[in-house]
Parts: sequence; structure tokens; C-alpha cells
Amino acid sequence: MGGYQNLLVYRLAVTLHDLTVIFCRKFLHRFEYHRTVDQMIQAARSGKQNIVEGSLEKSVEMNIKLTGVGRASFGELLEDYKDFIRQNNLSQWPISDPKVIRLRQFKESVSSPTNLSNLTNWTNLDFDNSENFANLMICLIFKENYLLDQLLRAQEDKFLHEGGFRENLFKKRRSYLQSGKI
Repeated sequence: MGGYQNLLVYRLAVTLHDLTVIFCRKFLHRFEYHRTVDQMIQAARSGKQNIVEGSLEKSVEMNIKLTGVGRASFGELLEDYKDFIRQNNLSQWPISDPKVIRLRQFKESVSSPTNLSNLTNWTNLDFDNSENFANLMICLIFKENYLLDQLLRAQEDKFLHEGGFRENLFKKRRSYLQSGKI
């Protein structure tokens, strides 16, 4: 396996997917939101699954591409939560809000995945309140996007220093041909 289960960015993606399903069931269950629910859940799933698929690729180039697709999916999901807040005349927490600062300090763990109950206990927020829940998701998506940006930079650096799959395979082929073992 690609070891993606041990990546912090993957664990947070799992949390975002699971919490998006909960959010949609709680606050967007009316028929008029059917398409929005599908889009939000699929964006959260796509973000998570592209991290998995990319990490399993032999090609660093494909890994970078799929990580970028995951990043774009979480960007789309972020806009959905911002739309929810705007369309329901709710307030988005400013970056200086103590709740945002507290959430930014929250650490995802591979050994104990996040769920709504331990986030509720840790943050002391009422997640039956749609404004709190949507703002939580916005904070977590910002964190995920930051982590994905860091992962993309590391993948690009690896590509620059080690080359790509095709390039390295060609070098092996050339070496084989030059060795005269044909």
C-alpha cells in the first residue's frame, strides 16, 4: 500500500467526508437541496479518494495530479459551506475568532480518528447549530487545503530531485541496453 492511511492529510479528509455526510443529513435534508447534498458529499469523497489514488500511483506526476484534484474538490466543498452560511444569513467566523484559533490548534491523529463527538467535547461548540457546524467545516477545510498545499510542494520537490516514473524507467532501459545483455 501507499501508506496513505498514515498521512495526516488523509485522516483529515476522512473526517471531512464523514462530517459532511452528517451535516447534509442534519441541515440539508429537504428535497430542494438534493442536488447540493449530492455535490457536497461527492466533493468530500473525491477529495479523500484522490489522495488515496494518488498515493498508490507509481508515477510522481500522477500523484501530483491526483493530489491537485483532491485539493480542487476540497476547494469546491469550501465554497458550498460558504454558500450555506451566506444563503442562510449566518455569520462566518473571522480568522481572529477564538473558536477559529482553537480549531486551528486541533490535531488530527492517525491512532484516534476525529468524529463529531470528540470535536464537540474538545471545542465546547453546539453542533446542532448549523452556523457552528458550517464554520467548523470551513475551518477544517482551510486546514486540509493548507496540508494539501504542503503535500503538493513536497511531491513537486521529489519530482525535481528524483525525476518521474517514465524518466527513471527510460534510464534503466538505456542502462540495460548499454550493458549488452540483449
